[in-house]
Amino acid sequence: MAYEVLARKWRPQHFEDVVGQEHVTRTLKNAIEVSRIAHAYLFVGPRGIGKTSLARIFAKALNCENGPTPTPCCECSLCKEITAGNALDVIEIDGASNNGVDQVRDLRDQVQFAPARAKFKIFIIDEVHMLSTAAFNALLKTLEEPPPHVKFIFATTEGDKVLPTIISRCQRFDLRRIQTPLIVERLRTICNYERITIDEDALLAVARGAEGGMRDALSALDQLISFKGDALTEDDVLAVFGLVSRRSLEGLATAVLKADMAEILRLVSAFDSAGKDMRRLTVELMEHFRNLLVCQYVGAETMKNLDATPEQLKTLMEQAQLADAGRVMQVADQLAEMEGRLRFALSVRTLIEMTLIRCARIVQTVSLEKILERLHAIRTAEPPPPPPASKGATFSLDDPALKQALKLFDGKIVEIEDD
Repeated sequence: MAYEVLARKWRPQHFEDVVGQEHVTRTLKNAIEVSRIAHAYLFVGPRGIGKTSLARIFAKALNCENGPTPTPCCECSLCKEITAGNALDVIEIDGASNNGVDQVRDLRDQVQFAPARAKFKIFIIDEVHMLSTAAFNALLKTLEEPPPHVKFIFATTEGDKVLPTIISRCQRFDLRRIQTPLIVERLRTICNYERITIDEDALLAVARGAEGGMRDALSALDQLISFKGDALTEDDVLAVFGLVSRRSLEGLATAVLKADMAEILRLVSAFDSAGKDMRRLTVELMEHFRNLLVCQYVGAETMKNLDATPEQLKTLMEQAQLADAGRVMQVADQLAEMEGRLRFALSVRTLIEMTLIRCARIVQTVSLEKILERLHAIRTAEPPPPPPASKGATFSLDDPALKQALKLFDGKIVEIEDD
């Protein structure tokens, strides 16, 4: 039997299997339960977060032999055909390669025929933004008033390229990037089932590299298993994908907050010598300072909403005491400016070093507000008590020493005042 990659083997089959998109799955399930099923849906979001999987699950929910139901059985022949992608009444179209007017005209001809076996004829168009303007216009009337047995489901990574006239005829759902802790949890479940030994830092490194996409995370895990076998460590992940370890990234942030120039230069040199992705390092460092800023402003009560694991949250709480939020904001601004300049830099390492040193100086330099506060404190402080007055010296005109001093002035002293 041919090997099936993890991204296909563990593709969601029920609404509950879709990770991080509860706002979409709940709406679709409720629509089925109350029989308020629209004729056209548009799923918008980054790659690998479940758009096409949701479309297939929704198609199964509508056409299951027990349906329409929010919990398709995945055992009947219709569910199995939709899962395999060969159902007659669920037509999946690649918008990138079928983007002309002729293909849309063929689709309009198919719409007129009733479904062969299922309750609904469902058209799933992936990357719908690739359709030409003429193809979109040819689809408008059919999309606005389709036959009762037809449903359209569109998926795209670039919703702003879809014509407003198309969007206005659909129910739009914006899918979110999947948070890192959710990806880690899902990967842990899969590794336990597949009997793969992997430590927590390695799971976090895979999730970081996926950038919010579950499919990318599973593809990376598949590649790592081929590279190392069924026992994976963080070093394996970092070696394959050129990432910087979580502890090293946090150590670099701490060095910036403590204005430790020597440690900053040492770490950047070590990353560059090890062949790490320096541009990716910049993005992750900027995200770390963003999380630190959120930590300082919102406190521990809402820290659970950050896209970070418990170990990362603990480190953020410790680093929040090293600098005030204003300095962290300035550091984040410097990193954002550097990220925009990296593509034009002849020496990426030099630009990163100079920017991080500048960030460290920002943290180290006393701000104008602190100086004004100190001056105000000095001005309003109580004046020190005056020194005790010394007793005045007493002189006698019969004193020989005084007579000798008067002779030296030769009568120029006219008056001696008493204190």
